[in-house]
Amino acid sequence: MRIAPLSLLISASLFASSAFAQDTATVSGIESEISIKQAEYDNSTQILEKHLKEESQLQSQLDLLRTRSTELDKEKNQALDAMNEMYRRLIDDPTIDISTAQARYQQAVVDHKQNKDDIAMQLAAIASHRKDIEQIRVAKHTQLNTLESLKEQLTTARVERLRNEFTREGTLEVNHTINCKRTETLAACEQRGQQMGLQKATKRFVDQIFANLTEERLVEPKRNMAGAQVQILSSHVVNSAFSGQGNYNVNLSVTMRGDVNSSRLCNLLSVDNRYCSEYGTPLSTPYQASYGTTFSDSQLTFSDSRDNSTVAVSRMSEQPVQDYSVKSTAMVNPLVVDNNKNKMVELTLRSNVYDDEVFIDGVSFGATRLATTLPSGIHDIEVRKQGYQPYRVRIDLRKAQTINAKLVKKPESIAAPTNTREQSIKPVGNASGAAVVVIPAGTFEMGDINGNGLANERPVVEKTIANSFAMQSKEVTVGAYQQFVTNTGYQTEAEKNRGCAYYLNGEPVWEANLNWRNPGFEQGSDFPAVCLTYNDAKAYADWLSGQTGQRYRLPNEVEWEYAARAGTKTEYPWGNEIGKNLANCGWCGSEWSNQSAAPTGTFAPNAFGLYDTVGNVWEWTHKSADQSDVTVRGGAWNFAPSLARASTRLILAPDFRANYIGFRLVRER
Repeated sequence: MRIAPLSLLISASLFASSAFAQDTATVSGIESEISIKQAEYDNSTQILEKHLKEESQLQSQLDLLRTRSTELDKEKNQALDAMNEMYRRLIDDPTIDISTAQARYQQAVVDHKQNKDDIAMQLAAIASHRKDIEQIRVAKHTQLNTLESLKEQLTTARVERLRNEFTREGTLEVNHTINCKRTETLAACEQRGQQMGLQKATKRFVDQIFANLTEERLVEPKRNMAGAQVQILSSHVVNSAFSGQGNYNVNLSVTMRGDVNSSRLCNLLSVDNRYCSEYGTPLSTPYQASYGTTFSDSQLTFSDSRDNSTVAVSRMSEQPVQDYSVKSTAMVNPLVVDNNKNKMVELTLRSNVYDDEVFIDGVSFGATRLATTLPSGIHDIEVRKQGYQPYRVRIDLRKAQTINAKLVKKPESIAAPTNTREQSIKPVGNASGAAVVVIPAGTFEMGDINGNGLANERPVVEKTIANSFAMQSKEVTVGAYQQFVTNTGYQTEAEKNRGCAYYLNGEPVWEANLNWRNPGFEQGSDFPAVCLTYNDAKAYADWLSGQTGQRYRLPNEVEWEYAARAGTKTEYPWGNEIGKNLANCGWCGSEWSNQSAAPTGTFAPNAFGLYDTVGNVWEWTHKSADQSDVTVRGGAWNFAPSLARASTRLILAPDFRANYIGFRLVRER
C-alpha cells in the first residue's frame, strides 16, 4: 500500500521564544565577558613581561654599580694612601705641593659616595618595581581565576540551553491520507490513519528540534545517542473524510513537547558529565515556553523512506486519537496499537556513592540519581565507579521500578594510600597532619603534558627523583600550627601587619583582622592552616625539625609535582576530568566548594597516599636563594578546577598570604 506523503511547514519561528532568546543571550553574554577578561589577562601578561624585562635591566644596572663600587673603593683607598704618603713627605719638605693628591682623594670620596647613593636609588627603584610586579601577578591570578570561572559558567549555560531546546513545545497541523484495506472496517481504517498521522507528526517534530538546536552541528552527529523523546500533550481531529475510492483523509492538530534524558546532554556537547549532575543552579531562568501559533500543511514533502523511522514517545496513553481540550494532559502513542509492545516504563536508579556512571544495555546514561523511561522488557543495568566493584543486574521492566545499587569498595583500590612503615609516624606529639608517607624514587614528565595548561607550565621536561623521600600526607593543620605557636610564641606576618587577603567579588581584598586563627570562615583543628606567608611556613618547618631531630622543609616544585602525580600523566590523580565531589575546588561539587577549605583528608588520597594535592588550599614550595618569588601549587577551594591540575603554577611574593594558601612539608632522608 502506498502511503500518501506527509507535508508540513514548520518554520524556525516555531521554536523562537523569549526563553530560548534568553538562553542564547546568557551564553552570548558569558562569551562576551570571556572575551573581555581574556583581553585583560593578555594585557596583564604583556605588562608583566615588560615589568620583568625592566626589572632585569634595573638588576643589571645594579650589578654594574656594585662592581663599580668595588673599583671606587679601591681607588679611594689608593688615593688615601697616596695622600698620606705626601703628608709624610711634607713633614720633611714643607715646599712639596700635595694639592694633586688631595684633589685625587677628594674626587675618589665624591665618586664613592655618589655610587653609594646610586645603589640606594637603584635598590629603591627595584623595590618599587617589585611591588608593581607583585600587584600585577596577583591581578593576573585573579583575572585567570575569573576567566576559568566564566568558562565553567559558559558550559553550564550551554547545557541548560540545550536542555531547554530539547524540551520545547509546539503545535503542528498535519494532513494525511491512506488507502483503506479491503479487509478492515471503516473504524479500523480511521484509527490507523490517525495513528500514522501522529507518528509522522512526532517524527517531524523531533527532526525540527534537532534542526533548530543552536549547536546543531555538534549535536546532530550524535543524534542516535540523544535519546530524544516526544510527549503528546493534546491532539484533535480538525476534519476527516472518506473518499469514494477507499481513501481516508485526516487533518490533525497535535500539541507536543520534546523530552531528553538530562544525563546525555554532556555527551552531546562533549563536556564533562559533572555539568549534567544534579548539583548547582542553572544560569538561565526556568523554561516556560508556550506556542499559540498553528502551522498548516504546505510546501515540504518527505519521502516514504524517510518517514519509516520511529521516534521514542514517553509516557503516552494507548488510545486512538480523540478531540482533547487544549489544557488536557492526556497523551497519545502514535507508534503502537499493541498494549504491551514498546510500552515505555519509568526506571529510577540510586546508589550509595557519588560520581558513578550508569550503563543501560551498554549505553551511558550519566550518574545517579537517575530517572528515565525505557521500553518494557529485559534490560542490563550496570553502575560503575573507579575503586569499586561494578554493580550489575538484569531486570524485566514491566512497571515503574526503583533500583538501589550498593557498590562495594575493591580490596586494593587506587584510592587507597600506599602502606608503608613510615605512614603511621607522627613527628611530634599528636600534631594533626604530621603523618608522613614515603615517596619512591623515579622519573616523570613535568609540566603541561596534555596541552591544557599555562605558558609557565611549558615546555614539558623529564625529571628524575634519584632518592626516595618522605612527605606529609596532609596539609599542615590549624591544630599542628597551634602547637608551634604555643611552644614558641611565634607571631605570623598577617598578625603583625596588614592581615590576610580573601576573595570578594573575584578580587583579593585585605582584611586586617584575618589570620590563621580567623581566616574568614569557620574552621576546626583539622582544617589546613592558611593566611600564612612563605616565611611563616619555613618557621614552622624549622621548629618541627628542632622538635624531632629530623630535617623538615618545604618541597621544591619537582618534588611536589612528582608526588602529586603519583605515577600518572593525567590532569588529576583519577583522570583528565575533575568529576564531582572528588576534591574541594571551585565548582567541583563538594559541600565546601566556593565556601571554605575542608578538613584535611576529607577526600580520597592519590596512589602515593597524599591527600588534597588537588584543591583545598594552594601549597607553598621551596625557592632557591637566587629567586625573589615563590610558586604555589595544587589549586584551592575558591579557584576553578582547571587551576587545580597537577602542573598548574602560580607565582607569588614570599610575603603574600591569603585564606586559600597553606603548605605541607617533606622530611629529608
